[in-house]
Amino acid sequence: MEKIFMKGNEAIAEAAVMAGCRNYFAYPITPQSEISEYMARRMPEVGGNFLQGESEVAVSYMVFGTAGCGERVMTSSSSPGISLMSEAISFIATAHCPAVFVNISRGGGGLGSVTPSQGDYLQATKGGGHGDYKLLVLAPDGVQEAADMTMQAFSLAEKYRNPVMILADGLIGQMMEPVAFCEDIITKPTNKNSWATNGKSTRGSRKRNLIKTMILDSAALHKNNLRLKNKYEQMKAEDVQFEEYNTSVNYKILLISYGTMSRVCKTAIDELKEDGVEVAMIRPKTLFPFPEQEIFKAAEKESCKSLYVLELSMGQMIEDVQRSVRGIKKIDFFGEGGGRLPSPRKVMDMIKNVL
Repeated sequence: MEKIFMKGNEAIAEAAVMAGCRNYFAYPITPQSEISEYMARRMPEVGGNFLQGESEVAVSYMVFGTAGCGERVMTSSSSPGISLMSEAISFIATAHCPAVFVNISRGGGGLGSVTPSQGDYLQATKGGGHGDYKLLVLAPDGVQEAADMTMQAFSLAEKYRNPVMILADGLIGQMMEPVAFCEDIITKPTNKNSWATNGKSTRGSRKRNLIKTMILDSAALHKNNLRLKNKYEQMKAEDVQFEEYNTSVNYKILLISYGTMSRVCKTAIDELKEDGVEVAMIRPKTLFPFPEQEIFKAAEKESCKSLYVLELSMGQMIEDVQRSVRGIKKIDFFGEGGGRLPSPRKVMDMIKNVL
């Protein structure tokens, strides 16, 4: 399969086009602006719709309207821009509409910086907005996986009729790597969704569809929230994704890391192995649903003395790791929240200190 040398943001955009996305709305913000720039060119070429909205709030409701019509739709933003979209994301999830959101996250809080960070983990995995909703969150570790997960995101969004978020940091968005676009991942979109506001003649129905989130009857609202809860339980049962690294050996330390930080950890693990120190890693590829059982099983191994959680934040994923491990092993933590990436040598020294 032919590979193309591409920037992460551009690979995400092209993957969305190949996946059948013909509706893209966005408001510019670094470090994801190349996605918007690329889509501004590509959407007209494939007969799609591109619109730069007047704000992130406006864009998010454009996504809601298009999703309610059953069309494949995507937007992209970065950290504070996603915060502005949170209200509409809650609406889209509660109305059971499929949509794809891309967050190329930057350093924060506040306006922060344009350097890479993983400080949006809690925002992405715990809802971020109001109500009992969740996103299915995919976390790539590089350009190839960012492209693959973007294609996969549209299928998952339609499977669950739920928003899916690609959560990547600014380094993944800006780095350039070889990427191959695997069309086997893609499922074809349909314009005959029985639930959508896409016209009775389109879906061959006499029934009028209404997409809404205002449910004033308490029993009906409770029923809808149970429906959401059951959907998220199905995600946990069917769509947990993770990577195991060096777990076949008798490791003393188990690392838990994701995204760009996991690449640093892999290098550290390889170099520690040359020094005769065995360390393993579980990398969550879905941040929700989180690989709880897989982490518990790896932590349970007799040779494993403790866990080390490494994040480009002050500690957000660690809460999910603690819940997964259930107190059976000690957990250490390292966080870098200023937009800097620690070196493999720094990680190696910290692990040796723990040992």
